[in-house]
Amino acid sequence: MFQTQVKSSKSRSAFFILELMYHATVRQLRQSHRSAVIGLLMNMMQMVIFILAFVLLFQMLGMRSAAVRGDFLLYIMSGIFVYMTHIKSVSAVMGSEGPTSAMMQHAPMNTAIAISASALSTLYIQVLSLVLILTVYHIAFVPITIDQPVAAMGMVLLSWFSGCAVGMVLLAIKPWAPTLVSVIQTIYIRANMIASGKMFLANSLPAHMLAMFDWNPLFHIIDQARGFIFLHYNPHFSNIPYPIYVALTLLMIGLMGEFYTRRNASTSWNAAR
Repeated sequence: MFQTQVKSSKSRSAFFILELMYHATVRQLRQSHRSAVIGLLMNMMQMVIFILAFVLLFQMLGMRSAAVRGDFLLYIMSGIFVYMTHIKSVSAVMGSEGPTSAMMQHAPMNTAIAISASALSTLYIQVLSLVLILTVYHIAFVPITIDQPVAAMGMVLLSWFSGCAVGMVLLAIKPWAPTLVSVIQTIYIRANMIASGKMFLANSLPAHMLAMFDWNPLFHIIDQARGFIFLHYNPHFSNIPYPIYVALTLLMIGLMGEFYTRRNASTSWNAAR
């Protein structure tokens, strides 16, 4: 009946939001498996299977000579890591809890925290998997050298950011057309198996084929990442500003769409759809 109003300072409010994001992120991490270690191992195994499948594919098709001069397995892993980070962030943000979720009934929780938690949990698990796989490969098999590790890590972060931006757009549309969004997500992920350019180098493509791929921001990110990883590869047909501009544009569209959807959300949608 009687409540005491306590005014919080800006720093206290910021700390409270960060604490809430931390707990929401941990909750997202444990959704795939109760044990965080098992969840991490499952994600690493998925990456390893992808890597082995592409190594086998390159061997069968005789495409190994088309790789960059340097460690062949590192060439494969560079494309897989960036691709997996991108699509995992798309799926995580698109699948985050919306305004009609039961969690939104709790006063401190809101959609911004739910989206941030989904994005951060994906980044954490992907970066940790990447570091562990590279460490095992470096120690147990062949010592590797990355020409510009900080810049290469920046490309991984850019792939995560661009994936979050794409996921935001899909999240905004999802309550209005969930079936359509699911189809778009599947097509986007399947198309990027080829369109991301992780199987070839942009410098080796003829002009008529290059035009088929340079629309894709992920194509630019993977090509630039290989330029930072390998000393003897200098990307000429990709750049960094393009994926940044595309990601920022999609993020703004997604935020506006999510705001409109949140204002018009109804709990009856779940029953009607």
